[in-house]
Amino acid sequence: MDPSGGATVKAPKKKTLRIPPAPKSERPPTYSHGTRHPKPRSVSVALLDDLVQRAKAVRDNAHAPYSKYRVGAAIATKKGSVFVGCNVENASFGATICAERGAIMQMVAAGEKDPIACAVVTGDEIGASPCGICRQVLAEFAKDMPIVLVGLGSREGEIGRVVQLTDLLPLAFHLEH
Repeated sequence: MDPSGGATVKAPKKKTLRIPPAPKSERPPTYSHGTRHPKPRSVSVALLDDLVQRAKAVRDNAHAPYSKYRVGAAIATKKGSVFVGCNVENASFGATICAERGAIMQMVAAGEKDPIACAVVTGDEIGASPCGICRQVLAEFAKDMPIVLVGLGSREGEIGRVVQLTDLLPLAFHLEH
């Protein structure tokens, strides 16, 4: 109890991880995502690496004449498909589409709806997190999934970390359908 009579609550520690180098063995290790999630899902490091490479490649196609902030995203689905997107800016800023939402639109247009992992690549020193709208759109299709955030702007090369969607948006808005 604190002096005012209320309960003291400790904030949870943030988890950040560097993506390990690709394994030398034929069977890549898996990254099991946290113990606080009811049903952890394992996604291979090889899949996360593949998503990063695809997001990095599609980032080159971004249309960012106003901000010059280029973003690429790649999303893997339960069926094994991968969908990519890049940010497309518009003079009417509200019409801008983020890379993550572009990838989700590609996924839905292809008739899929079960993403299992996502990568987001930016030119920042460390990878930037998806915006609030993108977090909510991702949460529309996945209760939780790993998201690799990679920055290309460091003098040390690419810097990446893996976070969980539920850590980025712990109280996502959901409607029953």
